[in-house]
Amino acid sequence: MLYGRQAELSVIDELLKGQSGALIVRGEAGIGKSALLEFSEVRASARVLRVTGVESESDLPFAALHLLLRPVLEQAEALPPQQAEALRGALGLGGATGGDRFLVGLATLSLLVELSASGPVVCLVDDAQWLDGESADALLFAARRLHAEPVVILFAAREAEFPSRGLPELRLGELDAESARRLLDDQAADLPPAVRDRLVAEAGGNPLALIELPRMLTPEQRKGALTPLSFTVGTTRPATDRVLTGFRDRISALPPATRSCLLVAALDHHDELDVIASAAGELGASLADFAPAERAGLVRVGLDGVAFHHPLVRTAVLLACDIAARMAAHRALSEATEDDRRAWHLAAVTLQADERVAGQLECLALRARQRGGQAAVSAAYARAAELSADPGQAVRRWTAAADAAAEAGLWQRAAELVDRARHRAEAMALKGPALAELICVRAKLEVEAGRPLQAVRLLHEGIEATDDLPTRLSLLGMAGYYAWAGAAHPDQLALARRTVELCPDGDGLPAVVRTINLAFSLILEGDEATRLVYLTPDQTGALPPELRFLVTFQGMGRADNDGMLDDATALVEECRAVGRLGRMPQAMTLLAVVQALSGLHPSARATATAGLSLAADVGQPMWRGYLAGVRAWLAAVAGAEEECAAMAEQAIRDVEDRRWMPAACWAECARGMLDFSLGRYEAVLERLERAMTGPTRHAFLWRYSWPDYAEAAIRTGDPRRVRDRLPRFTEWVEATGRAGSNAVLHRIRAMLAPDSEAGALYERALALHAEDRHPFDEARTRLVHGEWLRRNRRRTEARTQLQAAMEAFDRLGAAPWSARAAAELRAAGYSLPESARAEDPLAVLTPQELQVVRLAVTGASNREIGAQLFLSPRTVASHLYKAFPKLGVTARAELARLPLGD
Repeated sequence: MLYGRQAELSVIDELLKGQSGALIVRGEAGIGKSALLEFSEVRASARVLRVTGVESESDLPFAALHLLLRPVLEQAEALPPQQAEALRGALGLGGATGGDRFLVGLATLSLLVELSASGPVVCLVDDAQWLDGESADALLFAARRLHAEPVVILFAAREAEFPSRGLPELRLGELDAESARRLLDDQAADLPPAVRDRLVAEAGGNPLALIELPRMLTPEQRKGALTPLSFTVGTTRPATDRVLTGFRDRISALPPATRSCLLVAALDHHDELDVIASAAGELGASLADFAPAERAGLVRVGLDGVAFHHPLVRTAVLLACDIAARMAAHRALSEATEDDRRAWHLAAVTLQADERVAGQLECLALRARQRGGQAAVSAAYARAAELSADPGQAVRRWTAAADAAAEAGLWQRAAELVDRARHRAEAMALKGPALAELICVRAKLEVEAGRPLQAVRLLHEGIEATDDLPTRLSLLGMAGYYAWAGAAHPDQLALARRTVELCPDGDGLPAVVRTINLAFSLILEGDEATRLVYLTPDQTGALPPELRFLVTFQGMGRADNDGMLDDATALVEECRAVGRLGRMPQAMTLLAVVQALSGLHPSARATATAGLSLAADVGQPMWRGYLAGVRAWLAAVAGAEEECAAMAEQAIRDVEDRRWMPAACWAECARGMLDFSLGRYEAVLERLERAMTGPTRHAFLWRYSWPDYAEAAIRTGDPRRVRDRLPRFTEWVEATGRAGSNAVLHRIRAMLAPDSEAGALYERALALHAEDRHPFDEARTRLVHGEWLRRNRRRTEARTQLQAAMEAFDRLGAAPWSARAAAELRAAGYSLPESARAEDPLAVLTPQELQVVRLAVTGASNREIGAQLFLSPRTVASHLYKAFPKLGVTARAELARLPLGD
């Protein structure tokens, strides 16, 4: 019976009835989290999978996930091959895959959904604060992406010791006095009322304390003696501390052989009794010696291993045994185990440098890396470094530990490990590749801390410290991007120029890296218009992913939307094909940007929405902020003020402490576009004037936003502002040689020109648009051309342009622009009832539904669509179920008649 938890039970009941979702139950030790999970197990009409986090296994990658999924792993064969391979590799059941740990999360989601096809599934994860980092990442990833699937995941965790990642939480507080008395009456009804009142007061509403404190009473105290209770009544120590003391005292009173058995079980949560029996045998004990502990209610021994009555019992065992006993137990366990645990047990009893043990830990780290377990990699390398006799080896291992911690998002831990490596490196005057690797990790920490230019300075040191060409090229690529992507600073240009100077001569990759850095330097100088930098296809064909990203990104500076779109699409597809979910937000950012700049707004919205969700799932605030900025701009075009404001605020919030320019630039550009869309032209001028001369002035994006500034200035009667800056824009457009950019230039010239010249300029602009299709820009040109034709009393021609513009804006979801075109049509004498407006049938879909529908039209199955979009097949089916009535179709085959182009 759970007293005083009616509200909490109702929340869990509702979740179980809904059969889909996730919840984190939080509270202090002993507050009743496990009891709620047990209630859930009883109440669930579902298949239940359960695992409990164990502190001793927190450094073993995917240990908890393996225990959770072990009963159902045979169904992994039903998963897409890539996911099945990643899951088996992560759990040590197949070959090393070097997989992305987030792909393991997707595979976990897919497996749970596969199970749910035959009935609801409930996963109960107790003591989640002690999950290994890799299992926690996989389960949180899966939990965040549950939508319509009959899968529930319930976590129980202590306060602030387990990340929520946006999942709902249920916090357990103290029991009220009445509920506490009722629980105590169940446990110790024979106690005198005065003693029970004292226990209720001392327990502080903690259910475990109410159960355990009566067991700590002496016979005299149970009768009501006024002597102090054995757990020191009146102390200010938390009730759980007093319970822990009680457990420790009970353990200390057990026979030595029983304590040895408990210690073995506490140090290695192994569910194979033969392993526990073997280790206990090394200590002169046997499984039978667990009996006194079982009778004391401390443990339960069964075929599935040893289960402690409460995690505090495990802690109490360690407190009750001295260092000699713990070391003996570790030695016994090292003899009894043959897997990765053996190296950890050996490390626990190694008190001085030992290269043999350090080498075993490094091998363990390499195996963990192949399974995608960066937190485990870091832990193993760190302990190997502590046991390294050679200072150079110690620095290398500290560095590897720090790098893995950073990859796992453990930034504070990474900083601590870097400091240890630095001190050892400085003491031995380290140089060469090892120093360069250490500097590279330090630079990552500077970037995360919001000091990108300090990262560039460090990277320069690393470049100068090594002659290893691949290492130098990697550092140079990072330095060039960080120098450009930081907010404006007096040192920025000098650092960019220095990066170019450090680039080695030569063909192949050195030439590519030099070209990339030259492009970043030129744009900071403001000279990119006259000296645009290009790479030939043979130079870009075999670049490593990080350099391909930079080359593709720089397509913005060349207005090479077609090439950028092809390359960004290829990057996304490659990341998806090899399961690199950790790189997907970066690739999807590129794709969303070029889709937006190319006027493919529905596709851009879908990409940005999916990328934003994924970036949040994998913990990448820089790309999340960037994508939020793109979403804000798209919302501005659609006239969605609230969405634009929220997304712009998120973009700035995600990067404000990191001194990153791109996300803030997109957010400010979005606000300017919203002002423009709603006809607030003075606000456009003020906002863009400030932005183009402020901390984000060196962004590529302003080349694309300057036409908005120009049109706003013309509409406010201040063409001088345009003429002053037009030569520079013209120079850039002519340097790009792109018909689309040239069309926009002709549009601006037409708006500035006298009527005798404007008509020809508008016609030339439309001819150029026909060579390089950009739906949004072309519709804008038709709109202003139609306005000009109407003013010049050429109404029939005006209606043609305005009708085309309105229909294009409708297809793009650009509501205020469409309304403006409609108003101009009416002014041109065209009768346009609201019902006659051409509407895009796809505009009623959410971005996610649009992505699903587009893939469904290609003939892809729900499973194939899910694999591409990182969704379960059931979620795909749910999106189609919601989309069909919106589109007026009843079957998949009918989707083929819909206009699916942007």
